[in-house]
Amino acid sequence: MEKYILALDQGTSSSRAILFNQNQQLIAIDQKEFKQIYPQAGWVEHDPLEIYQTQIEVAKHVLLKAGITAQQIHAIGITNQRETTILWDKTTGKPVYNAIVWQDKRTADFCELLKSEGLEKSVNDITGLLIDSYFSATKIRWILQNVELAKQVFEQGNLLFGTVDTWLLWNLSGGKVHATDYSNASRTLLYNINQLRWDDDLLNIFSVDSSILPQVNESAHVFGNTKMDIFGVEIPIAGIAGDQQAALFGQTCFETGMAKNTYGTGCFLLMNTGTERKFSHSGLISTIAWGLNGKVEYAQEGSVFIAGAAIQWLRDGLKIIHSANETEQMAYELGSTEGVYVVPAFAGLGAPYWDMFARGGILGLTQGVTHKHIVRATLEALAYQTKDLVEAIEKDSGIKLHSLNVDGGAVANNYLMQFQADILNTPVIRPANTETTALGAAYLAGLATVFWSKDELVAERKVEREFMPYLPETERARLYHGWLKAVDRTRHWIES
Repeated sequence: MEKYILALDQGTSSSRAILFNQNQQLIAIDQKEFKQIYPQAGWVEHDPLEIYQTQIEVAKHVLLKAGITAQQIHAIGITNQRETTILWDKTTGKPVYNAIVWQDKRTADFCELLKSEGLEKSVNDITGLLIDSYFSATKIRWILQNVELAKQVFEQGNLLFGTVDTWLLWNLSGGKVHATDYSNASRTLLYNINQLRWDDDLLNIFSVDSSILPQVNESAHVFGNTKMDIFGVEIPIAGIAGDQQAALFGQTCFETGMAKNTYGTGCFLLMNTGTERKFSHSGLISTIAWGLNGKVEYAQEGSVFIAGAAIQWLRDGLKIIHSANETEQMAYELGSTEGVYVVPAFAGLGAPYWDMFARGGILGLTQGVTHKHIVRATLEALAYQTKDLVEAIEKDSGIKLHSLNVDGGAVANNYLMQFQADILNTPVIRPANTETTALGAAYLAGLATVFWSKDELVAERKVEREFMPYLPETERARLYHGWLKAVDRTRHWIES
């Protein structure tokens, strides 16, 4: 009887289930969206019960699609939207409040207060993170201070906290397992990534009691089994990682210096920095990549706020394209952008600039410029922003990038991928299977249950295309110099 790994990919807008066979081939996939809740400006919530229900629905449906039984599932891996915060009553299984999503900004003022108290450096030294409403700790504090039910359940000794992976694991195991993995713990702003423990000083700063926190395990680890009444059989839950770390693992970036970039609404670039944490002086995040075989490996992470969203803007805002698919052909029809640069700083600039007062700009316009030049320049902006991150990561880590593994929707654009290789002067590798986040969760579960070996994962990885750089160094330097000049013109815009 053929066996499979089931990956549960719980994202910000949908729950997905993906089935992989022993040859690492994607056999079936199912997806279901769930409601986004916006109680007021800057607040973003999800219903935790709906998250769990949709995840179970797609898990069952993907088995039907593949025509297999639950007995054929060797193990389950979980990957999840990171930082999103859930608190619940362990006696009833019911949340005390909606999940507060990573995008939520309600705690921004409290974060500014902590910064004004001079805590940013010490928090960064312990966690690798910045003090920001993005991470879980201030969300936990907000619920504990503002939700009466949370206070009552805590006083009764029944309150539990978890990121989405922990919430799914707790429910799948019938309330038997309250745990997370190193990668998700490292995104809470409560975890000491140097000593691998929940940090007492941080718990005091954020007014969080250690009794509500999950146990932290390796990412490839048999956490427990699904309860019998879900699938009619107990299945080991054996791999957990936050989505970006899972994508790094799914790209088999197992060696120091290997990196991946996910081109989505924004971009997430992660580089494996090995078993030694690297400190950033460029506003990058140091994070735990995963825990495996008795050791923890670290990564540096940089984020671009606007990537694929800039292509959507061309379509929905400027209305100069009908679909993203048109952009590749338009770019190839031109010899160059004629010196035009698009800086999509619609929400300010992220790493390495960290300028919330920057705004977007189109620079270098002449009468000969058409909508096609703007389209091509917008595509190139994704590659330039990625180069900014690569330069920062290489400087901070002292590690030279060997190649860039890519995933996400925009990697289908051959022009963008070739320009990315050219501007980085580094090969860009596009895998045959671009479902790398789910694949990473599957790999972790498969390693924990001896379904695969690490050597097999590397040997069997299939590359769809490798883009090699060929741009002369003088041209590369000229183009990037122009980008840096364009960025400089957009900085501190709303202050002037």
